Amino acid sequence: MANKEIPYKIYLEESEMPKKWYNVRADMANKPAPLLNPGTLKPMTAEELGVVFCDELVQQELNDTDAWIDIPEEIVNFYKMYRPSPLVRAYCLEKKLQTPAKIYYKFEGNNTSGSHKLNSAIAQAYYAKQQGLKGVTTETGAGQWGTALSMACAYLDLDCKVYMVKVSYEQKPFRREVMRTYGASVTPSPSETTEVGRRILREHPGTTGSLGCAISEAVEVATSHEGYRYVLGSVLNQVLLHQSVIGLEAKTAMDKYGIKPDVIIGCAGGGSNLGGLISPFMGEMLRGEADYHFIAVEPASCPSFTRGKFLYDFCDTGKICPLAKMYTLGSGFIPSANHAGGLRFHGMSSTLSQLYHDGLMEARAVEQTSVFEAAEQFARIEGILPAPESSHAIRVAIDEALKCKETGEEKTILFGLTGTGYFDMVAYEKFHNGEMSDYIPSDEDLQAGFDGIPRFPGNE
Repeated sequence: MANKEIPYKIYLEESEMPKKWYNVRADMANKPAPLLNPGTLKPMTAEELGVVFCDELVQQELNDTDAWIDIPEEIVNFYKMYRPSPLVRAYCLEKKLQTPAKIYYKFEGNNTSGSHKLNSAIAQAYYAKQQGLKGVTTETGAGQWGTALSMACAYLDLDCKVYMVKVSYEQKPFRREVMRTYGASVTPSPSETTEVGRRILREHPGTTGSLGCAISEAVEVATSHEGYRYVLGSVLNQVLLHQSVIGLEAKTAMDKYGIKPDVIIGCAGGGSNLGGLISPFMGEMLRGEADYHFIAVEPASCPSFTRGKFLYDFCDTGKICPLAKMYTLGSGFIPSANHAGGLRFHGMSSTLSQLYHDGLMEARAVEQTSVFEAAEQFARIEGILPAPESSHAIRVAIDEALKCKETGEEKTILFGLTGTGYFDMVAYEKFHNGEMSDYIPSDEDLQAGFDGIPRFPGNE
């Protein structure tokens, strides 16, 4: 197999698509810490979580032991609309960089939502429908998750209420209109429609919002309306589970041609794409079957891995969600308004945080002007306009390939291209007009967020 010529795009057959999700927690010696009830500081029970989340998703959230979980047939059939997604050999990029490295990317942008988010949106909507619910609520930043969820809800005839970070609502009207086309209601957050929204507006008049604010509003609406539950697009264990289809397909495609990646790179905001891409490879490493170098790439303006603290913290600004142990900048941290590249969440998935804490992953923070330089370079060479989030991974993939050019090493690099950037043109415009600047928070800036992290014994 290994000497077969490798095509520009490796497509799997539908029959080769994953039939089970892979749960990396099953192979972790140190499991991610449990979610805590902020009132009692005891681990959240299934019953408590069931007030906010769908029952089946609660079971997936708490399942640390089963490595493989069946994907229901209806979800597999929905996946076939846009999966399997291609694994692309970036021959053009390799040639342009004159690198001996071999570069591959898994492209998740071939669906109307334009990103990998649909992999989990359809799963979460399916379980809500199975439970007989009327609808779901959620938050969205740049809008990829809200778009994906509105598509999934339209397919299953579920109501969908989206709270969209205000700055994105204003900058990305087209993403908002795609959501409305699919039948979702979209509210800029923080808003006057919820108690927590009104409180945030009183405390921070004129705020451009944050994912943490939008989460608080969506949770409040879900818990105060009969027949609704809240769903989340990243961070949670269940989301990483659903996104494992990315890594499973990538691994199947590589195995077909005898390819083994040396370096695996993903952008990291809350962790859904990075976790999904690396899961099966990380599983091999945890079981001692193979060795890989994993790199999480985050924005320098929202550096939860590289400068955050590994503590229990609220997932939301309104402090109504459970406490998660994660690398966090503090739930009150709001990225600078000039931050254009997505990945704005103040914390990181508990699963990925534990893996990083155990030294199984490297993290790098990159400035946004260099991210957009990489995005433009990639668009010109590989012909895909990448999402700013994905472009963080592109930046480091190019950096790694250029290192190989210096050392002469023929490393194989795999990165996740999470989606397309067609609705991110305001950010591209700022970059082209020379109006984009780099913002790196000072230690003082970060301290304000850290000061809001709850203090209790063992969380110092």
